[in-house]
Amino acid sequence: MQSIKVRSRVGSDGMLHLQVPVGITDTDLEVIVVFQRISPATEAKTPEDLGWSPCFFERTFGCFQDEPLVRGEQGEFEEREELL
Repeated sequence: MQSIKVRSRVGSDGMLHLQVPVGITDTDLEVIVVFQRISPATEAKTPEDLGWSPCFFERTFGCFQDEPLVRGEQGEFEEREELL
């Protein structure tokens, strides 16, 4: 089985005409068509639309520019029972 994804437009007559090259000749095929409507392009969402607080990136961008990030002491590793 092979899947081929094509993009096509439905005409004003409500008919979808497909021409799909499959590279096979003189044979019978079973064809399954699944279609999904393509939503019109939407405007890009703002960071606020995506859940970020207002001006988050402006306030935080470059804030560690002069301060090196240092990983603090991690403590002792917890000994755990072995799983069987």
